[in-house]
Amino acid sequence: MIKNVAVSDFLDLKGTVPLADVRTPAEFAHGHIPGAFNLPLFSNEERVLVGTTYKQIGREQAILLGFDLTGSKWSGFIREALEKAPDKKIAVHCWRGGMRSGAMAWALDLYGFEVYLIQGGYKSYRRWAHQQFGASRQLCLLGGMTGSAKTKILYELGKMGEQVIDLEDLAQHQGSSYGTMNKMVQPTQEQFENNLADQLKDLDRNIPTWVEDENLNIGKISVPKPFWYQMTSAMQVNLEVGLEQRIEELVGAYGSLDKDFLIACTERIHKRLGPVQTRDAIAAIREDRMADFIRLVLVYYDKTYLKSLGKKEKDKLFSISLDNDHHLENAMRILDFIKTISVNWQA
Repeated sequence: MIKNVAVSDFLDLKGTVPLADVRTPAEFAHGHIPGAFNLPLFSNEERVLVGTTYKQIGREQAILLGFDLTGSKWSGFIREALEKAPDKKIAVHCWRGGMRSGAMAWALDLYGFEVYLIQGGYKSYRRWAHQQFGASRQLCLLGGMTGSAKTKILYELGKMGEQVIDLEDLAQHQGSSYGTMNKMVQPTQEQFENNLADQLKDLDRNIPTWVEDENLNIGKISVPKPFWYQMTSAMQVNLEVGLEQRIEELVGAYGSLDKDFLIACTERIHKRLGPVQTRDAIAAIREDRMADFIRLVLVYYDKTYLKSLGKKEKDKLFSISLDNDHHLENAMRILDFIKTISVNWQA
């Protein structure tokens, strides 16, 4: 049996019904619904052939070509679907809910699957995702100069049951020139947005959600504008942490990284650091004087942060001093702190 279902209704079932994305591997890699698996009807090259035939000759000839290309594949499709959905309950989608997903749904139904066919396909999911970014939320930003351990405190807040969105984790980037940590690979922009929307849908909009204060761009990834605009007008708790404590935190995070990586990243910001600072920072890296290297580049990052902080609405900016690196204790202090202030939540 084939049931047509809206993407929003399917997401309520997510986790109980496996989702087969029958688009090509290239389409899937560019962006897919979180949790979906790829069951491509056509290879990347085959899709081009079918599309060209459709445009140059016509729909019927393209359909015939599609059957020629997939003729020997159908038993493989069914076997893979059985591996993912042994109870024979599965959801299917393509780009617009057209012929590709319709053909796959027909074959699976013929075999005895209960098939949920996503109306509008992946395109409808993308529309749904963008709706999540514009939905009004009670955001609470966690700010502070580089090295304030914001991400670690955010993690502790999440463990304590607070609603948290970790944009740097979703973007797989720490937000600075050194942000890949020489190991992280960023998702595509589209996949980042899909993953963010997937997390946002499960949050209660009527209670605060903690988000680390970020630039619009995190590495090559951009925070969706509607969500970013909410961040710029949200209340912010600014962590005031001493320079030496921040240097110690950053040496622990970056001090063991490959020196060539650190030098290349430093050279990328040489115009902002200045020639003397750049030269001295690179020399410190080569001589394994990591604290000196961190101290030099923090001059630039601190200046940038203070400039950004100056643009915040004063009635939504609250500062708290932290004088230790006990992240759980600091998270608890922050929660106690916001209970003492009058919070002007965004509308």
